[in-house]
Amino acid sequence: MELEMENKTEVYLDHAATTWCSGRVQNVVKKMMDTDFGNPSSMHSKGFEAERHIRRAAETIAKTLKVSDKEILFTSGGTESNNLALIGAATANRRLGSRLVTTQVEHASVLRTMEYLQEQGFEVVYLPVDRDGIVDLDALREAVDAKTILVSVMHVNNEVGAIQPVAHAADIVHEKNPQALFHVDAVQSYGKMLLRPKKLGIDLLSASGHKIHAPKGVGFLYKKEKVKINPIIFGGGQQAGLRSGTYNVPGIAGIAEAAAQAYECLDEKVRHMYSLKERLIEKTSCIEGVAANGKCGAESAPHIVSLSFPGVRSEVLLHALEEYQIYVSAGSACSSHQSAAHQGASHTLKAMQLERERAESALRFSFCSDTTAEEVDAAADRLQELVPRLRRYTRR
Repeated sequence: MELEMENKTEVYLDHAATTWCSGRVQNVVKKMMDTDFGNPSSMHSKGFEAERHIRRAAETIAKTLKVSDKEILFTSGGTESNNLALIGAATANRRLGSRLVTTQVEHASVLRTMEYLQEQGFEVVYLPVDRDGIVDLDALREAVDAKTILVSVMHVNNEVGAIQPVAHAADIVHEKNPQALFHVDAVQSYGKMLLRPKKLGIDLLSASGHKIHAPKGVGFLYKKEKVKINPIIFGGGQQAGLRSGTYNVPGIAGIAEAAAQAYECLDEKVRHMYSLKERLIEKTSCIEGVAANGKCGAESAPHIVSLSFPGVRSEVLLHALEEYQIYVSAGSACSSHQSAAHQGASHTLKAMQLERERAESALRFSFCSDTTAEEVDAAADRLQELVPRLRRYTRR
């Protein structure tokens, strides 16, 4: 058994949770650590050299979004970017109103932040979604009023890959209240699809490095020029006083390299991931009762598939696959432990009003452009074997 395990090939299908650092990114990060290690705030050549890397990184990322490099703020990741956008915008614009609007299927870093803002006296409206996880735009239209100062809608849902109609949502928000700001959590879409904040009507946009083969602990927030936000971290006044703290030069250089790499031949990468998605769904369709959650074609994200296997709890199937070095997720990696222990099925699947057995048997499979058809086949073959066996065991 041990020998058999040693010969097995690892299959990693959890890229929505995190990705490995690409070779190019590793080389850039190592250079920052080995030679270009200066503090960008230092008034000598080492500091100036580090500052140039920061400036070039902002320019690189801004180019992928078609925005100004002055509109890019570097953070420690998606969670901080979301916190800075929401708390920063809410507190800076409180004189204009106190209503905040979001959806029921946001990432925990948005939902928990909204709960915090509720405790600070803000009113929060949580919009429902349909069976595919798509936000109800009529409910959004009703929710936005003269007191609304901020609306936050994620671009791609991290559990089922639903693509939210952010352009239409932005139009509704700005039509109903031109002073309201529109924030988008783009952690699962940045690097996977073209994003043009100015064309889409986005005022604030969050992204994270470790979803696109950059190191963990770095991200950015796009803040449209003239949008007012308050800082939530105080100190030396870096980044125009909006995000104090010594710059993470290796991480920032790394995320810039990863961003440039992500948008090289993007169309080809997207087509490849869609083909993997279609392949997994087709090869698991022979399993009795299997069901895809949310839309599965071009209306959904290319890299995320949510499948339910009624009769087998998601955690049981996840660990059964792990025995064969096949790695997937039972939901959001950022809150899966808490969900398993305290919440049962995910809040996203509950909001989609899926049947309990279907929600509690859901697994998320997520790809990157380097994922192969052979890896997808290996996972599908193992699922065909494991699901019927685990169902028989469960029925006992």
